[in-house]
Amino acid sequence: MPDRAPSPKRDAILAAALEVFAERGVRGVAVPEIAARASVGTGTIYRYFASKDVLVNELFREHKRALGARLDAAFRRPSDPPQQQFAQFWAALVAFVREDPAAYRFLELQDHLSYLDDESRRVERELLEPMGAGVSRLQRSGSLRDDLRHEVVMAMIWGAFVNLFKAERQGYLVLTDDDLAAARDGCWRMIAL
Repeated sequence: MPDRAPSPKRDAILAAALEVFAERGVRGVAVPEIAARASVGTGTIYRYFASKDVLVNELFREHKRALGARLDAAFRRPSDPPQQQFAQFWAALVAFVREDPAAYRFLELQDHLSYLDDESRRVERELLEPMGAGVSRLQRSGSLRDDLRHEVVMAMIWGAFVNLFKAERQGYLVLTDDDLAAARDGCWRMIAL
């Protein structure tokens, strides 16, 4: 039975795995590479994680929860004007990307569906459902367009956000604070009434 208790070695393995998965994707990395990056033996990894998929799911849940906590904070005051709530949401996303770029790349630039377990899928739903409910609430209140399903609104904003940072990562642009503010306002105009 793998040891799930926190320990420096376990933390080193998680940190190393995040780095290499963010760099090369989950399927392009073998367990011995993670072990080498973490400065542990390959067998040590299996003391803490039964398989590579278990390790990936642990990372996915940890960083989705961290992202969710940031987004929850952005929507903590539903009495704020809708555009202000959107600006807080946008700022929380930008802060996540800037402060933890490896976690962002791991979470958003890879297709995880083939290996996510039930618990990870539940964590993903727990992140998305409150946002969907918030978008629906703003649509019913007349603040957001209601000619699009809330899932479509969320995908449009997420797609714009992800592609901005993808273009920056690939060297096509350097995003300034003014660029990010203009993009935020452009996205708001795309969905607002």
